[in-house]
Amino acid sequence: MNNPNPTDAPIVLAFSGGLDTSFCVPWLQETYGRPVVTVTINTGGLDAAAAADLEARALALGAREHVLVEARPRFFDQVLRYLIAGNVRRGHLYPLCVGAERGIQAALMAEVAGERGSDTVAHGCTAAGNDQVRFEIALRTINPGLEVLAPVRDHAFQRDAQVRFLEERQLPVPSKGSAYSINRGLWGVTIGGTETLDSKGCIPESAWVLSANAMDEPQVPATHTVEFRQGIPVSLDGTAMEPVALIEAVEALAAPFGIGRGIHLGDTVLGTKGRVAFEAPAAEVLLTAHRELEKLVLSGLQQRIKDTVAASYGDFIHEGKQLDPVCRDIEALLESSQARVTGEVRLRLQPGSLFVEGAESPHSLMAATKGKYGEAAGEWTAQDALGYSKILALTGMLQTRAAGKGE
Repeated sequence: MNNPNPTDAPIVLAFSGGLDTSFCVPWLQETYGRPVVTVTINTGGLDAAAAADLEARALALGAREHVLVEARPRFFDQVLRYLIAGNVRRGHLYPLCVGAERGIQAALMAEVAGERGSDTVAHGCTAAGNDQVRFEIALRTINPGLEVLAPVRDHAFQRDAQVRFLEERQLPVPSKGSAYSINRGLWGVTIGGTETLDSKGCIPESAWVLSANAMDEPQVPATHTVEFRQGIPVSLDGTAMEPVALIEAVEALAAPFGIGRGIHLGDTVLGTKGRVAFEAPAAEVLLTAHRELEKLVLSGLQQRIKDTVAASYGDFIHEGKQLDPVCRDIEALLESSQARVTGEVRLRLQPGSLFVEGAESPHSLMAATKGKYGEAAGEWTAQDALGYSKILALTGMLQTRAAGKGE
């Protein structure tokens, strides 16, 4: 089944080190008669030891070269800053922990392919999930001339067949490991298992990745302060940090409390219902803090319009459409909205929950008024309030009269 026209231009394979992508390395080489370059895009959750293990595994499987691309700062600058600005949660719950990474990963895959003179990229997605759609929309948008291969999906390879293929060639077979499918990135972790295949159950306490046993061994509550400057998180407890380092530090603080846990039930890109457990301690802390600061400095109309477009933005990211020009339009609005989102938010971390103790900003609309809510009028008099109330009631009065119920 070899390609009748072999070429030295490599096939560039997105590589996670799991069974599907491990199988793809030798299968692609044998099937197409071309070398394979494996690429891992680090968008979070990958330490030096894990990165070294991935490279060793890829080369042992026969890859000509393994490329590690550091993408966390780019991921924040191009995606996460807008998810924070929009307070984006899918289904009012899920902060797009992992799916939001796929557009950046696809863009960098295309860049690596171009640098190596290749017009072919591959991934290990199956036919059952969202990632296949996200990858292929992004890849074809970036370069319509790319050939995209998905061996596991397109040839319906089952896990047993993949294991046999590797064993017959005496190649490394990834250990079976946990009964749960785990994806980890800068914005959180997703966990899939038998319990998430229907809508009834919850994963056990031991299956949580960042916060295992948090409820069995509760932490002593602690208070921390996050500072934002024009919507960007810039310091934690008074220590200035770059956004990526701050996110990782907040995750380490909040995860032991079990903060940011959830099980999201929603609509997949394919149109079916899907369910996944997630842990997003940093996202929970930063989105909650950011939203509270916005309440202090943005007008009601700003918040209303922002919520509307941010919901669509989250949908587009989830569906793999973040390269569409409409996302640039929404990002422009979100960025403009953050001009005065500067200040500090104080939060209390406690087992299983997050409590906002207070927020302050030099642009506080609450501090700008001379009035005290529920206590004293400021820029208006009691007569002004009476007249205003009468005018606001006018529409309802006319509707009642028109219905024949009034005088």
